[in-house]
Amino acid sequence: MTIPRILIVAGSDSGGGAGIQADIRTVSALGGHASTAITCVTAQNTVGVDAIHLIPSAVVRAQIEAVAGDIGVDAVKIGMLGSPTVAETVADWLEQVDVPVVFDPVMVATSGARLAEAATIAGFERLMGLASIVTPNLLELQALGGRDAVLRYGCHLAEKGGHGDAAMLVDRLWAPDGTLLASVEAPRLDTNATHGTGCTFASALATALGQGHSMADAFSAAVRFVRLAIQAAPGLGGGHGPMGQQFVRNFPGIA
Repeated sequence: MTIPRILIVAGSDSGGGAGIQADIRTVSALGGHASTAITCVTAQNTVGVDAIHLIPSAVVRAQIEAVAGDIGVDAVKIGMLGSPTVAETVADWLEQVDVPVVFDPVMVATSGARLAEAATIAGFERLMGLASIVTPNLLELQALGGRDAVLRYGCHLAEKGGHGDAAMLVDRLWAPDGTLLASVEAPRLDTNATHGTGCTFASALATALGQGHSMADAFSAAVRFVRLAIQAAPGLGGGHGPMGQQFVRNFPGIA
């Protein structure tokens, strides 16, 4: 069996609920190999973010090139970037490769802490133009200008419903031309174990794309995996707790 090699470009979460830590657990649970380029180190837990230390863009680029030059890359997942310079550095490298790219435009943590400043968000435009799919939550989608604004960059869009307030959640996959490719509806889960849902979804999606699955099949599988990981959460911390990606067993797989 060919193991999909997933390069994760994102920040580290000291509490292990989101970021690189959630990404690695997700990719590993789905049978992939996770390589990383860490963009920043955060001091955080389930209740908030206490500090952020940015990694220089040259070091981020060195991590990417070290991985790509030896292990190889079948898909890329981009999460928290930390600075506009890092965003530009990642975009420069992406222009040289031809693999699926999942861009999760991280702006605000589940706890409410801001994880991206205005200048960094402005740098998202170039990345959206290079991405295969962009995966914002509803608040991030609004900040990016809405569905039509994102699709104008020529990427697919995962319009996730988790930050809505309805009892039934609807996640939608849109093609670059505005065609609805897939829609998954499911009841909201009554839990606080939602730290890292966006990271987990994007990494699951990248793993499925790295395995060669279609965008629609990868999208549906990623939605299912997130729900299972929430249900398998270990119940840690006093706030928005980590999910249980590593405890998902007998995942139903990808259609």
